[in-house]
Amino acid sequence: MTDQNYSFFDSVIKSFDKAAKFTNWDPGILEQIKVCNSVYKMKFPVRIGDNIEVIEAYRVQHSHHKTPCKGGIRFSMEVNQDEVMALAALMTYKCAIVNVPFGGAKGGIKIDPKQYSVFDLEKITRRYTSELVKKNFIGPGTDVPAPDYGTGEREMAWILDTYVAMHPGEVDAAGCVTGKPVSQGGVRGRKEATGLGVFYGIREVCNMPEIMQKLALTTGVADKTVVVQGLGNVGYHSAKFFREAGAKVVAIAEWEGAIYSKEGLHEEEVFQHRKKTGSILHFPGAENLVMTNDALELPCDILIPAALENVINGHNAPRIKAKIIGEAANGPLTPEADIILGNKKVLVVPDMYLNAGGVTVSYFEWLKNLSHVRYGRLGKRFSENMNKHILGTIEDLTGKKVNEAEKKFIEHGADEIDLVHSGLEETMITATREIMDIWLSNPAIPDMRTAAYILAINKVATSYAELGIFP
Repeated sequence: MTDQNYSFFDSVIKSFDKAAKFTNWDPGILEQIKVCNSVYKMKFPVRIGDNIEVIEAYRVQHSHHKTPCKGGIRFSMEVNQDEVMALAALMTYKCAIVNVPFGGAKGGIKIDPKQYSVFDLEKITRRYTSELVKKNFIGPGTDVPAPDYGTGEREMAWILDTYVAMHPGEVDAAGCVTGKPVSQGGVRGRKEATGLGVFYGIREVCNMPEIMQKLALTTGVADKTVVVQGLGNVGYHSAKFFREAGAKVVAIAEWEGAIYSKEGLHEEEVFQHRKKTGSILHFPGAENLVMTNDALELPCDILIPAALENVINGHNAPRIKAKIIGEAANGPLTPEADIILGNKKVLVVPDMYLNAGGVTVSYFEWLKNLSHVRYGRLGKRFSENMNKHILGTIEDLTGKKVNEAEKKFIEHGADEIDLVHSGLEETMITATREIMDIWLSNPAIPDMRTAAYILAINKVATSYAELGIFP
């Protein structure tokens, strides 16, 4: 099957329309949900060395059914209006599915960050922020950016500082952006959030006996073989949590190639090898795969594409041997690949909710900023003291002693990272079950992606209806 040349936003619309047929909402409401509410394209001058460069940038607010809007900012030469609109739309649906009360947004600056000094990147980021402030496209109750491809904690700190300078005395100013350093109001657990969310979502699917039976797999994650494409933040942490849960990561792929070991790979050892040599290839005890996409076609139980868009398409989908594909990246499958894999009975767990760990923990950070108190600060010590008292009483009554390791675990009071991980786990389990309930309730629904879109449409449309916008 040959892939058609869909724009990214067209692909999102295609999936939306496919799911909308299974709902009973008024066509006007569906049209309102589909379109982007606000598209801000800007060009601004920045002095780089002895020259002045005109920088192209975007901020798209897809939906105002809930505010603030939420979505990352990416720095890439691939940034364009279509991509930013598509990613903003996916953010709306993603937030709805995981019950995060934000509208979807996305931002981008069309630059290659590797071509600029830190000083120049700071100037560009601060100027972009000031442009957003001028048009009221940023604020804790309006629009809350976050990191994305090419950005991180450093850029978010610059955005926060610029916003605060332009809003002196605003008590909730720290909530204008998430993904900040912990010292600037960030939350512990943000870095691994997306990879951990991918793990929680796939684990919940693997814990469903009826689904595993259809795939001819045993229940649970333990002993499953996993292939991970991408050793960036999301791929690294996905591999880490699967390995720690007893799965075997048999292959890891990066742009320079891929490595395979039937005995399993340790992501940190591979990461350190790449840091030392500049490549994951020639890792001790592993076999090289010179063509990185060959890893996608290896026999495995679970395939995690955690890197680029459209890596599984109409050309290679017939050769995919995985039973489950977990879309950790945004848009790793084309619509043609979806059809082919659906016919092959491969379970595709869709990106629009599976990689929602980042926005979920961003929501926790935003709440932390508005409450002005660290998670766990008020209750941690009380819980520890109470747990010690209960354990001591039980030991006195039974005359038996708990070993030191167990004692330490039982007495432990939850701190911030424990609560963040727990909240993320609850979020991903609940979302997975809600999507599965819709999918299994109607045999005509073709796949899990369509079920996820149906869930998102129902939640967003309900919000619009309850606001009374549509009499």
